[in-house]
Amino acid sequence: MKKTLLLVSIPILVILFSTIGLLITKNTTNRLLKQENSKYECYLNRTIYGTEVATIINKAINQNENNQVQKDEKKHYIENNENSIKIEIKMLTTGKTYPMEEIYNNDMTQFVQNFNFIQFKCTKLEYHKSSGKVKKLLFEEVEEE
Repeated sequence: MKKTLLLVSIPILVILFSTIGLLITKNTTNRLLKQENSKYECYLNRTIYGTEVATIINKAINQNENNQVQKDEKKHYIENNENSIKIEIKMLTTGKTYPMEEIYNNDMTQFVQNFNFIQFKCTKLEYHKSSGKVKKLLFEEVEEE
């Protein structure tokens, strides 16, 4: 009788502990995803100055480098459907939208000098479908009042 009880309890305990382990892993993963996304989500529908846009660009470039995101022939990061991030800046003065790499590669100091007191608003935020991580932000220059 004891042997039968032991043979039945072992698989039940293994299944129970495996399920608990999976739940803990899933909760940890979700918490880390929320924490990582919050670095960018806080800018959605917020108006910020050009200096802060430059900081966000530097953060995104650094994140892409750390995640070893590949670049194309124009030295723009290629979306990898997992952890790449892109930032675009739409300028009122030219009516064009510029990728972060263009601003970063031309001269970030020049961007900060020219746009430090110009306001930008984050109007769009997109996520990777596979990982749920932030993949793209769009900042638009705000008209001065």
